[in-house]
Amino acid sequence: MKNIVLIGMPGAGKSTIGVVLAKALNKKFVDTDLLIQETTGRHLQGILDADGTATFRKIEEDIIISRRFHNTVIATGGSVVLSHKAMGHLKKDGIIVYLNVSLTEIEKRLVNITTRGIVLEKGQTLRAVYDQRVPLYEKYADITIDCSGYDFERVVAKILEQVRQRPGAGVKTGEDGHPGRG
Repeated sequence: MKNIVLIGMPGAGKSTIGVVLAKALNKKFVDTDLLIQETTGRHLQGILDADGTATFRKIEEDIIISRRFHNTVIATGGSVVLSHKAMGHLKKDGIIVYLNVSLTEIEKRLVNITTRGIVLEKGQTLRAVYDQRVPLYEKYADITIDCSGYDFERVVAKILEQVRQRPGAGVKTGEDGHPGRG
C-alpha cells in the first residue's frame, strides 16, 4: 500500500486536500510541517526567523528521512523539493502528486507570506520561489493535478482517478466507481 505524497507551492491546498484524500482512501494522514513543529516544539516561522532557511531545510530533511510512512497520505511543506534526499525517501514508498496551482491563484490564497513559515531567502519574491520550485515539482511528480479554479472535492476526485490506475496504491474501487464503496 503506497503512500500518496502531496507536493506543491504553499497555498496549493496540500493539507486540506490531504485530509479529505486520506479519509476517502482510508489511509493515515501526516502533515510534515506539523511534524516539524511537534518535533522541534517551535513554529515554522520561528525557526526561519531565528535560525535561517538553511537550518530550517536541514531540520525538514532530517525529520522526513527519519520517518518510515506506510499507507499514509503525506502533505509536505512547499520547500521539501529543495532536498533531493527527502524526496528520494518519500518517492521510494510513495506516489508523488504535484498540486499545480498558478502563481496568480497562489498570490490570491496567500495573505501574508512573511508570517506563514514559507522558506524565502532574504529579498526573494513569491514569483522567484515559484519559478525556482515549479521545475522541481514537475521533476519529482508521478502525477500532476491542475488545481486552479477547482474546489477541494473536485481536486480529490481528480487525484483518486489518477491514483486508481497505479498498481500498489491501495485504492479499492467499488462497483459504483468510488473508492471502497459499492
